[in-house]
Amino acid sequence: MGVDFQHIVEGFMVAIKPINLFLIIIGGFLGTVVGMLPGLGPATAVAVLIPITFGMDPTSALILMATIYYGAMYGGSRSSILINTPGDGSAIAATFDGYPMAQKGQAGQALTISAIASLIGGLFAIIGFIVLAKPLAAFALEFGPAEYFLLFLFTLSAIVSLSIGNMVKGFISMSIGLVLSTVGVDLQSGVHRFTFDIPQLSEGVDFLVVIIGIYAVGEVFYNYISIDKLKKEKKKVGSKWITKEQWNQTKWPMLRNGPIGFLIGVLPGAGGSIASMLSYSTEKQLSKHPEKFGKGAIEGLAAPESSNNAASVGAFIPLLTMGVPGSGTTAVILGAVVMLGLRPGPLLFENNPEMVWTLVDSMFIGNIFLVILNILLVGLLVRILDTPPKVLYPLILVLAFIGTYTLSYSMIDFYILVIFGLIGLGMKLLDFPVAPLILAVIVGGDMEQNFRKSIVAQDNFLNVIVASPVTIALTILTILSICYPFFIGWLRKRKQKNT
Repeated sequence: MGVDFQHIVEGFMVAIKPINLFLIIIGGFLGTVVGMLPGLGPATAVAVLIPITFGMDPTSALILMATIYYGAMYGGSRSSILINTPGDGSAIAATFDGYPMAQKGQAGQALTISAIASLIGGLFAIIGFIVLAKPLAAFALEFGPAEYFLLFLFTLSAIVSLSIGNMVKGFISMSIGLVLSTVGVDLQSGVHRFTFDIPQLSEGVDFLVVIIGIYAVGEVFYNYISIDKLKKEKKKVGSKWITKEQWNQTKWPMLRNGPIGFLIGVLPGAGGSIASMLSYSTEKQLSKHPEKFGKGAIEGLAAPESSNNAASVGAFIPLLTMGVPGSGTTAVILGAVVMLGLRPGPLLFENNPEMVWTLVDSMFIGNIFLVILNILLVGLLVRILDTPPKVLYPLILVLAFIGTYTLSYSMIDFYILVIFGLIGLGMKLLDFPVAPLILAVIVGGDMEQNFRKSIVAQDNFLNVIVASPVTIALTILTILSICYPFFIGWLRKRKQKNT
C-alpha cells in the first residue's frame, strides 16, 4: 500500500466537519479524565460508550472511540505523576520518575513534558501509520508462538536488568508476578491452579487489581505511616514551563522511543504497557547517568510517555489491516466496529479508504487538541498536591475501590486489593522493585501459552530459539540485556581502579 495523498486530503476534509471535530474534543476530554481514574482505563471507557455509537456514522463512531483510547494515554500519566497511582497499565512507567519529580516540586514541568512527549510519540506513529501500515502488518503476521514467547522473555529480562545493584530482588519480584499469572483454569488442560476453591479465581487475578493494590493502596498505606511528617511538608508545584536544558535532555529520548512504541503497538497483544516499560529500560541503558533514573530523571518520564502513545496508534494497524486487535482496547473497538457493519481486514483499505484516512487524520487533530488541553489543565491538576493528606488518601482509596469493583462487580476483588496493598507496602519498605512483578502479571499468561504452543510445534526449546531469524535476534537481545548490568558493574569497577 503506497501513500495515497488524495485520500489523505479527502479524509482531512471529512475529519474537520463540525460533528467530527466535536467528537474529537469530547472523546479527548473523556479519555483524559477516564485515564486519570485508577482501574478504569480506555477499554472500560470505550465499552461503556459503545451503545452511544449505535446509529452513528461508522466513521464518526470510530473517531470517537479512537480519540478516547489515545486520550486515555495522555490522562493515565496524570495520576501517575501526582499521586503515584497509574490510571492504566501503560502509565506504570510514568510513576518511576514522574512522581519523584512531583515530590521535588516539579509537578508542573512533569505534566507538561508528559503531554509534549505523548504528542511527539503520537505524531510519529501517525506518520508511521501512513507510510508503513501494510508492510508492518505483514511483518507482524510472521510472529508465531515462538516469536511471541521470546518477545515476552526479552521484555521481562530487560525490566529485571533495570534493577542494577538489586537484580536478585528484581528477579524475585518477577517470579512472584509469573506465579500470580498462573492463577485460574489452565486453558490447555482445564486444571484449576491456585484457586483455593474460590470460584471467582477461576478466571485468574485481574492485573488491574494488582496494579491498583500495589500502587494506589500500597502508596496510601506507606504514606499513612508518616502522615504527620507529610503534613508539615509544603509541596511545591513549580513552573509548568520546561527549561531549555530540560528540553535538550528529553528531545532525543522522545524522538527515539516513539518508533519503539509504534513497532510494539503493531504487534497484536503487545500493547502500551510493554512499549512503555521497554522504552524506559532502553533509555536507562543508553543514559550516561542511569543512577538518576527512579529519582526524578525527566528523560525517564519522557521516554515511556512518547512510547505508550505511539503504541496506541500502532495498535490500529493490525486492527484495520488484519482484523486482529493490537491491544485490549482495540479488541473492544473491534467488537464495536463489527456491530456497526464493518469488516476490518486487508480489503478495508480498498473498500473504505475514506474511513481509514479520515480516522488517521482525526488522530493528528486529536493529538494537537490533547496536548493543548493537558497543558492548560496543569494548573488545575497540580492543586491535587495541596490537598491535605488526611483528605487525599481516603479519596484515593475510594477511587481505588470503585475502580476495582467496576472491573467485575465481585466482592472478592476487594480482598485481593487489600492483600496487594499490603504486598505493595512490604515491597516499598523492603526496597523491592515493583515493575518486574507488574509486567510479569500482565504478560505471564500469554507468555506461558505461547511457550507451550511453541514447544509442541518445535519439539524442544533449542528449536524454539532457532525457529526463525526473529527468534534468534530476540534470544541475542535477551542474553545481552541479562549481561548488561554485569558488564556495567565491571566497567565501573575498572574505572574506579584507574582513577
